[in-house]
Amino acid sequence: MKLMASDPYTTDLARSLAPGVLERFQRYVRIDTQSTRDRTRSPSSSGQLELGRILVEDLLAAGLTDAALDDNGYVMATLPSHNGGPVIGLIAHMDTSPDAPGAGVEPIVHRDYDGGVIELPRAGTRLDPAAMPELADKLGHDIVTSSGDTLLGADDKAGVAEIVTAVAHLAAHPELPRPTLRVAFTPDEEIGLGASLFDIEAFGAAYAYTLDGSDLGEIQDESFSAVEVRVEVRGVDVHPGQAYGKLVNALRVAGGIVAALPADRLSPETTSEREGFIHPSLLTGDAGRAELRAIVRDFDEDRLREHVALLTDTVSRVTAEYPGARAEIEVRPQYRNMRAYIAAVPHVVSAAEEAVRAEGIEPVRTAIRGGTDGSLLSEMGLPTPNLFTGGHEYHSVREWASVPEMAAAAATIIRLAEIWARSTGAG
Repeated sequence: MKLMASDPYTTDLARSLAPGVLERFQRYVRIDTQSTRDRTRSPSSSGQLELGRILVEDLLAAGLTDAALDDNGYVMATLPSHNGGPVIGLIAHMDTSPDAPGAGVEPIVHRDYDGGVIELPRAGTRLDPAAMPELADKLGHDIVTSSGDTLLGADDKAGVAEIVTAVAHLAAHPELPRPTLRVAFTPDEEIGLGASLFDIEAFGAAYAYTLDGSDLGEIQDESFSAVEVRVEVRGVDVHPGQAYGKLVNALRVAGGIVAALPADRLSPETTSEREGFIHPSLLTGDAGRAELRAIVRDFDEDRLREHVALLTDTVSRVTAEYPGARAEIEVRPQYRNMRAYIAAVPHVVSAAEEAVRAEGIEPVRTAIRGGTDGSLLSEMGLPTPNLFTGGHEYHSVREWASVPEMAAAAATIIRLAEIWARSTGAG
């Protein structure tokens, strides 16, 4: 017998926005915008430009007459105010993660979810609520998935679709209060470069919000601080048949470095909440040369430096065990915890809390075990907390999104516009 579900929509406003959010989302996820590591230009993939051009068309059609795509792949547009208030930014990223297949996405809408296992048609992929507590709570929701052999792209095309839907609604209803809203869609966020070429001065916002979160009601004003450590190991390559006493295998050295890192702590699979980690993310090469990459994360800057020191000391110690091997280490800062920058302007977060409550949702304050464009933007001088989108299981073929939650996120933007329209921006 099918379980009975309550109304999944938070408000009538959200219900009215749902068809537009879903239609845009389904169009956007079909475009392959997967970013490419080690980019040589911005954006790192041509699909991001393709989506950028479509977004410009959609924004122009909605009435944002200055919508444009720049040479670096950033889309920006303005919805002018008729109610005053500070200029507020709305930001989402166009690229998808390189961690799972991203080409040929075929979105599937599972109507009126009945609480059971969702069997996807390809690759044997299953969405089991027993393993996904957040899915178990979505009885009666329309759920969007991929076909099972690609990611879906809810990270962050859910945020993109929500912003476009919200500003289109505001443009079509001039009677609704709003400040001047600046919209931006960024490239290459998934490889840590989404804000690297962002022109804050041209954007002109006093404060901004990324739509790049997950769970309903989520507001995030704190993120990891992050670095990437790259290790190049050089061995001594010799024909294996003549290698006795001569060969120094760089892959073996690099593997030894990984094996020497703590196995019961300081790894993503053994840490949670406010614990940081060292995560070997890539190992490539051959007997003569190997490259190891690791991402290092923590909420606390001192602990982050300790983790980096542990990794670099491990590299030096293990390499010394292989006479003839040598290693070069490069530490690349990526982004910093945005907490200090946003804490200086608490009204930015309180406005988001008020908007979420106005949509009938209880705000959930969380820290991001990762980063968003807002991490770097906040450091650059644009305080930018992160809001929920309704997407889940990011960076995997199990990725899915709730249509009612996406609609609630779009509605929250409209509530936020009203709040800022009556604000002077004073703290």
